[in-house]
Formats: sequence, structure tokens, C-alpha cells
Amino acid sequence: MHIHIVYAHPHAASLNAALRDEAVRTLEALGHTATVSDLYAMGWKAVADYDDFGPTENEAFMAAAGEAWERGAIAPDITAEQEKLLAADLVVLQFPLWWYTVPAILKGWIDRVFTNGFGYGTSRDWPRFGDGVLAGKRAMVVVTTGAAESHLSDRGVNGDIDSLLFPLQHGVLFYTGMQVLPPVVVTSAHLGFGESDYADAVKELRSRLETAAETEPVAYRRQSEDYDADRRLKPGLEPEGAAGFALHIA
Repeated sequence: MHIHIVYAHPHAASLNAALRDEAVRTLEALGHTATVSDLYAMGWKAVADYDDFGPTENEAFMAAAGEAWERGAIAPDITAEQEKLLAADLVVLQFPLWWYTVPAILKGWIDRVFTNGFGYGTSRDWPRFGDGVLAGKRAMVVVTTGAAESHLSDRGVNGDIDSLLFPLQHGVLFYTGMQVLPPVVVTSAHLGFGESDYADAVKELRSRLETAAETEPVAYRRQSEDYDADRRLKPGLEPEGAAGFALHIA
């Protein structure tokens, strides 16, 4: 397999950096190829704006993006990242959880790379949620958080981790066609994180990478199969007692 890691942490000697290096070593030892987009090291531009599209008179941002896509005028740094995604069998997003979401630089990567014409389209019949340009690929989130595991549980003060990651996993990765594997979540990643904690995190990460090709993905519902013309879940498909995000997992 070819695995592409999109990595977002500003500190070169961080826990995240160590886990990233462990991931690359593990993948290469398994005979896979691994590439990394280190967004901070790349000086990635995090703001999506009209400079990404070349000369345009279109004032509607999404329309300007689509026009640039059709003209082949998307900024070269965006095109390079899109090519990395197209070449990958597995896409890994690795980041620390900041304010319940991804760091701004990774959000900017999402905003710019998943542009109109590549990541989404504005027509009603554009393939999405289980279909799309990245269909057939797998994706996995590797996230560190200072919160304890109990804080991220069903009754935890932070909310459960699956709900926190739903917008990213379902709304970005699955939206563009990728099958999303359960995340690797490293909790209590603060100053008290010791050697045994690190060893456990590495063991979990290695195990998940070793089994990435066989792991059952999250059973998100496909738009083309499970939703009506108004994009509402068809009656009778809801799990008993489910509500909110849980409605969209079979």
C-alpha cells in the first residue's frame, strides 16, 4: 500500500512528531511506501482565497474555484497535495485536538485542497458521502488530546470522541468517498505523559497500521443508497433509540 500522512503540529520534538516517525518506520518495515505532508514545515498557506484560482472575474468564491479547476488554474501547492491524495491507498490525518477540532493549518489544508471540482461539486447529482473522487481509498485519523479517556466518553464533560470527530470523519473524509477506519486516539497527552504511556500509544498505533487493510471501516450510510430525494434518512433505517450523528451509522 501507499500511505500518505497529512501531519499538523508545530513542534519538531513533540509527541506527535515521535508518533509520526514511528508510523513511517512501521509502514516501511511492512513493505509499504509512506509520504508525509508536514504542514508547518512546508509553511502551508492556511487561508483559502482568490489567489488560489488565478485571474478571475467571478465574485462567487465556489464558482471561481470550479472555474479554476476546469481551466487547470488551481495553485500549484494545492494541485501537488491533490496528487498525493490520488496516489494514496490510505490517507492518515494526524494532529492534536485543539478547541475540539483540528489546528487551523490543517483546516486550511482541507479548505484549499478539497476544492470545488475535486473534493465537492455544487450540482445536485455530485457524488458524495460514500462516493466521490477518492472512493476506494481508506482514511484514518490519528489524534492526541490532553483530555483523559473518561472526559471523552458518552457521559464525559468533553463529549464523546466519535461525536467530536464526526464532522471531520463523516463530513470530509467519507464525504469525498473514502472509507473511514476507527480513529487512533491518544488521551492524556500532557506533561504527565510518561514512558509507559508512550509505549502503549506506539503499540496501538503500530497495531492499527499493521491491520489497516483489513480493519472494518465505520459503517457510515451512503447517500446514494440510504437517503431520499430530500437527503433525509429513509424511514425504517434508524437504529433503535439513535439520534443525531448516530442516525448516520448503520
